[in-house]
Amino acid sequence: MILRALRALAALSILAVPSLGLAHDFAYGDLRIQHPWARATTIDRSAGYMAIANSGATADVLLSAESEMAGRIELHMTKTEGGVAKMIPLERVEIPAKKTISFQPGGMHLMFMGLKRKLAAHEVVPVTLVFERAGRVGVQFVVQKSAAGGH
Repeated sequence: MILRALRALAALSILAVPSLGLAHDFAYGDLRIQHPWARATTIDRSAGYMAIANSGATADVLLSAESEMAGRIELHMTKTEGGVAKMIPLERVEIPAKKTISFQPGGMHLMFMGLKRKLAAHEVVPVTLVFERAGRVGVQFVVQKSAAGGH
């Protein structure tokens, strides 16, 4: 009986693994952090992406991000000048009222620097986003395989 229950549990856990790549959201007050994900890496840095929707009547500002997995996390914008992509550090990112701001490859992103170890596909990285109004919001970034040419 116990063996049958363990087999059933194992089968369910196998079915759950592919769902790690599906969308996952975190809501806090008027803010909704949609599908936060980071790139798998073989080096000590990675990029993180998400969308932040503000359904409220007042703007908020993303000031910073923190994680025990990284020495530091910086807010960045990728800009291409003369055919060369450059990462520009951002001090803050405004999340206007009734708008959604996207952090995506080739644009705004979080730069995880000084990672304590390599990030493997399907693992979860706890991150705290620090907002001017909402304060500290905990989210989980799911690590996905990197595409060629990424950060």
